[in-house]
Amino acid sequence: MNLLTRQPTRTTLTIGGVRAVVDGRLLEDARITVDNGVIVEVASGTRLGADAVDGRGAFLLPGLIDTHTDGFERERQPRQTATLDTAFALRSFEARLAGAGITTAFHGVGFDDRADHFRSLEVAAELWQAIAERRRAGGAPVDHRVLYRLEARTVDGFEAMRACLDREDSDGPRPLVSFEDHTPGQGQYRDVRRYVEAMSDDELITATSREERVAQILAAAESTRELAERNRERVGDLALAGAVTALAHDVEDAEGITHAADWGAAIAEFPLTVEAARRARELAMPVVSGGPNALRGLSHSGNVAARDLITAGLCTVLASDYLPTSLLASVWLLTRNHVVSLPQAVALVTSGPAAAVGLDDRGVIEVGRRADLILVVDDYPWPRVVAVNSAGCNDPAFTDPSAA
Repeated sequence: MNLLTRQPTRTTLTIGGVRAVVDGRLLEDARITVDNGVIVEVASGTRLGADAVDGRGAFLLPGLIDTHTDGFERERQPRQTATLDTAFALRSFEARLAGAGITTAFHGVGFDDRADHFRSLEVAAELWQAIAERRRAGGAPVDHRVLYRLEARTVDGFEAMRACLDREDSDGPRPLVSFEDHTPGQGQYRDVRRYVEAMSDDELITATSREERVAQILAAAESTRELAERNRERVGDLALAGAVTALAHDVEDAEGITHAADWGAAIAEFPLTVEAARRARELAMPVVSGGPNALRGLSHSGNVAARDLITAGLCTVLASDYLPTSLLASVWLLTRNHVVSLPQAVALVTSGPAAAVGLDDRGVIEVGRRADLILVVDDYPWPRVVAVNSAGCNDPAFTDPSAA
């Protein structure tokens, strides 16, 4: 593979002959110039200089922004009995993200103290520390950030999460906190049968059957209602004080969205119905749907299809959830199936998430914005990322599409 890279002493990079998504439209024969990680020129139909990279008609898009990915957790523990070094797992998953065109990722870090769950407060601290150290080191092709996931019925999770929040880098937008309740019988698993189907044998620690285990969980949930309400109030207090941006996770209906907005939630993450998403948009709340849902055409847990929300104009963000490659693939699929135009589909994974989480320095190809860019070729029926230029990377490179 022929890599066309900047020399260490050079600060500028120009790529031309590309089809760039600019200002909500497809700009043909575009030329983009970058200096010190910032876009300094956007032009069209201009002759390339000798030092410019010829994109040969490939698509140039803003780097994708993923507001919710669980992949780091799974990379660290790919099997129940196989746990990898956390720093290595982040580097390994980083390569997956970059290969999928994702240049900004909010890693789900779950604060949950249930003894029978693969998430724990100790694991959360490890993940958080690895992300913080990778950010401090600099030079990564992905801007690693944290999505704080607080399980509603955790006893000590809020204090553990607060300890990490107090150590957050103050540079950038407010931290994201997703308030979540995965108790069967409501939310994502309001159909208990779906919860039973999703259970693994690893969860049968104190039960002989899945049904018995669900009964145990429901009995415990009944005794922790006040705890869940208290944790929600704590998150709401932080949000209303401007310390965090709160996400209402897996809300079922319009009433639930209204309640979430009242307690301080600013983003509707994975609403379960059209009614919930519509109410969120009425309240000017960004709506996040799952990339895998959009790609497959249906929810894995039987809830609203992301494509239905997109068709209705009710979805503003796609997040990868558990499959990073689903974002760019969804852009192509939505465009090919005439659900939305290419620029509209690209916005769901670039400018949409940037606006939702307050990253006003990226997400579009525009002079003055961060030069997170990806070069994509259309290998029908799916796209392929052939180059990533990350503003935070020490040695960015573009790949000649003809050599890929």
